[in-house]
Formats: sequence, C-alpha cells, structure tokens
Amino acid sequence: MLQSHDTVEMIPAARRLISSLRDMGYEFATAIADLVDNAIEAGATAVSIDIEFEGSHSWVRLTDNGKGMTPSALREAMRYGSSRNYSDNDLGKFGLGLKVASLSQCRRLSVASRTSLERVDIVGYCWDLEHIERTNRWELLPVPRETGGTKLHGPLRESIGTVVLWERLDRVLGYQDPDGESARRRVSAMVREVEGHLSMVFHRLLAGEAPKRRRLTLLVNGRPVQAWDPFARDEPGTRRLEAISIPVNHGRVRGEVVLEPFVLPHQSAFSTAENFRRASGPANWNQQQGFYVYRANRLIQGGGWCRIRTLDEHTKLARVALHFSPQLDDAFRVNVSKMRVELPLSMREQISEAIAPVTKLANDAYRRTEGKREPASSLGAKVSPMVLHRVAERLLSVSNAQERKVIQRVVARLTDG
Repeated sequence: MLQSHDTVEMIPAARRLISSLRDMGYEFATAIADLVDNAIEAGATAVSIDIEFEGSHSWVRLTDNGKGMTPSALREAMRYGSSRNYSDNDLGKFGLGLKVASLSQCRRLSVASRTSLERVDIVGYCWDLEHIERTNRWELLPVPRETGGTKLHGPLRESIGTVVLWERLDRVLGYQDPDGESARRRVSAMVREVEGHLSMVFHRLLAGEAPKRRRLTLLVNGRPVQAWDPFARDEPGTRRLEAISIPVNHGRVRGEVVLEPFVLPHQSAFSTAENFRRASGPANWNQQQGFYVYRANRLIQGGGWCRIRTLDEHTKLARVALHFSPQLDDAFRVNVSKMRVELPLSMREQISEAIAPVTKLANDAYRRTEGKREPASSLGAKVSPMVLHRVAERLLSVSNAQERKVIQRVVARLTDG
C-alpha cells in the first residue's frame, strides 16, 4: 500500500495546460460577462468596459467600483482554481472564470486593484503567455505602478476598485493584417455583440429587479447598457401565465425549479414597431423562444428548449423563465463559462408537461393573426383579366390530367371557385 510519505505532488506543465485551458468554450461576449460576475461579487455597482481598436496593440479593459483586493487577495484571485468559499447567492463557482475567460481572448492578462482611498496603494499582477511558454513555469508577474501605465493603473488613481486589462488580442484579431479595415470592423461588431449580450444576461440587475442586489450600471465604451426584458412585460398584449413550482431531488440536495411562462403578442398587437423589433432580442425571434434559465438572478441561457422540443416558427412567441438556486448547479450541470445548462433527467417529463399549454397558446396566438389574411375572393379581385385569360388558355392546351387539375385549382382560387 502506498504510504503518505511515498506520495508525489505532480504540478501540471504550465505551457501545455494553460494553452489547453484557452479552449473552454468562451466567446468574446461571454468572457466579458464572466468578468462582470466577478465585479458584482466584489460589491461593484458600476462597471465600465472599454474596447479600443489600435491594430495589433488593441486592448480591452474592465473597470469596477467594487471593494478592491489586497495584494494577497489579488494573488489568490489570479491562481487557477482559486480557493474561496462560495455562498448560495454568489455568481462564481469554480475559481477559474477570471483567468480562463480572459486568456481565451488574449495573451496577456493584467489585473490591478486598490482597497483604500487614504493610500494610493495600487497592486498589480499579470499572466503573460509568452513568459510561460518561454519558462514553462506558473510564474505570476508583478506589475508595479511605474510600469503599469495609464491603461491599467489610471482608473484607480482617484477611486478604489479593480481593473482587468486584456492585451495581445490574438483570438479577437485573428487576421493576417490586424491593423486592417477587416479587423477594425470586427472589433466594432464585437462592441455591439457585447452590448446585446450584457443587456440580456444582467437585465434583472440593470433594472433593479434582483432581490438582495443593488442596481447595476454597465457602460460599454461610455454608453449605458439598457436592460433587455425577454418577456416584454411592458406590452399590454403580453400574457403572463401562472408560475409552476417543481421539486428537485439530486443526491442529498433538495430544491425546486420555478417556471414563469409568458406568451408575447403577435407583431400586429405590439404597441409600436420599435418595441416589436427590440423584443426580437440579440438572436432574433425564432432563436429567442424557449427557456430563459436564471441562476442567482443572472441569466445562464437565453432561448432554446433544452432538447425538450425543437424551435418552431409557430411557437416563437413562447418564452419561459426557469429559476434554480446555485445549490442545484450539479443537477443542471452548469459549466465553467456559464453559457448552457442541461435539464435533470428526473424532471424533463414534468417540465415538458408544464410548458405544453404555453406552446399551445403561443401557437394559437400566431395562427389567429395568421388567419386574418384576405379571403380568396379579395385575392382574385386583384388579378387582372389578362392573367386569368392566359391561365385559362394554358388549361385548354394541357393534355396531362394531373397538370390540368393543378391549374384548375389555381384558377378556382384566383376566381374564388
């Protein structure tokens, strides 16, 4: 039997592992959202995201007004798999988000923090992939104030909080010419993607609707992010159905899932064309139908039916809020990037039964308006006599019986039978 004094600590090869962790499934907008999670956990009520195009020297910076971190706390936060206790309300979970999310997009991650207004004690550290590839060591590099520059330390000269800086954006500027117009357009598109994603993911905090959380202000390149309500609750035609609670037993964990179903109005019943366009969401109507899964009032998944049913044009007006507490993370298999969940097998049938009336109502709403189209006689009245004459001539010249029947049906529809 192996004795305790025979054990060997095996430290992963830094070069290989840190490179592999860059491919954990983050997209640019979801990586930014993970950093916003950290800011909220630090007590921030305002977070500014700056995305600056400077060719190969482009950079991304997130600044928050949270409580900041001491030198030891910052070093621990920069550790892969950082050690801390998470409460039920925390948005974090794995101790990986800051590092993995950031380095999925860049090759140099720097973080600076300040905890006191009385003293300008700004501490900074960075992970530099070039240094790790060269040394193959897990070496965190200090970034003193003298070398940090205005991008990293500047926002903390007058206030406490934390700054996260991404540089060498190889995953963002994956172009042959990172200084070219294609790269510039891509960065501009990413700014819009980030705005749309944050407005959806944090809409409850932006609107001040999250219990035990202060209202959140988000700025992207100086522009306030407006909350996007997936359920269009301000629309008079939106139908809010009765909430449904389903108990969940997962191992020793007991909890519940709460479903809040909504049926949005048809386009013709929206108060304005602009409100209808806005309600379509970042991914547009068909992709935005389905479940909106919330964990601690933070949206994890926006749209889709989690393999319970397929997306359908006729149910695009159905949207269902699904709430669960972080205690049920394992049951829902929340991943590191907090982008997707899996519904527990034990409750899929119950959820499917619960949403059946919602999709039926959405289908009815869609088809009721669809059925208000003009009758065939009105359609026929708009067809010129010359067109009808030519169709009739074609009918007389056709010898194939099946083709004659098709043309006869067309003529009957055009003339209302």
